[in-house]
Amino acid sequence: MIKYSSKTITYEQLAKVIDHSLLRPELTEADVLAGCELAARYHVATVCVKPCHVKLAKEALKDSDVIVSTVVGFPHGGNQTFIKVAEAELAMDEGALELDMVLNIGELRSGKYDFVREDIKAVCDVAHRRDVKVKVIFENAYLNDEEKIIACKLSEAAGADWVKTSTGFASGGATLDDLRLMRANVSDEIQVKAAGGVRTLPALLDVIDVGVTRCGATATATILDDFKRMKEGATLEISNSDSASGTY
Repeated sequence: MIKYSSKTITYEQLAKVIDHSLLRPELTEADVLAGCELAARYHVATVCVKPCHVKLAKEALKDSDVIVSTVVGFPHGGNQTFIKVAEAELAMDEGALELDMVLNIGELRSGKYDFVREDIKAVCDVAHRRDVKVKVIFENAYLNDEEKIIACKLSEAAGADWVKTSTGFASGGATLDDLRLMRANVSDEIQVKAAGGVRTLPALLDVIDVGVTRCGATATATILDDFKRMKEGATLEISNSDSASGTY
């Protein structure tokens, strides 16, 4: 199990916690290329792009240490399983090395647990045959705690590599309580990703301290520049609403 601490994490480790998110619907190809340049400059873990931009990002990052991730069944999880599998296959063909798939939220809430597990497993199976990793997005804003726990168990049984809080497009994103709950309900073999609203360095350090090993972010440059400044002894001016309030 990967375990980081806000007190000992290095700049290089912190950068590799970040998936730089380029998923907003209005982003142009120029925006995506600028985002890839930023991600390469800061040596983050991945750039997470829309499926239509996987090839573009792969080419832009070919000489960097940043890999391409993309989304499957995004943002509502309601695609039929064979469509999710086809999305995954095409994304991998075009260069994606990590997949963030949305589980079927409505079927989970309907108690169709076998269906949800097999839906996740179908994507994990095709990904793992090609050594590609899968993060399963729950969209916690729509789930109660019991459903979040069930989602953890189903994702692990299906072979997920990460469980993830949110798409960033629902009414709420990552909370410390949800992240603690998720960390407690998967084994040490499964990692936890925070997504949705982690926009400051204190917020990122907070989620790391509850067991997060990957985080979706759009404020990548600000977060990593602030970390460098903090290590150099600068005092950061961060509003209370962006610190350890429990909701981001």
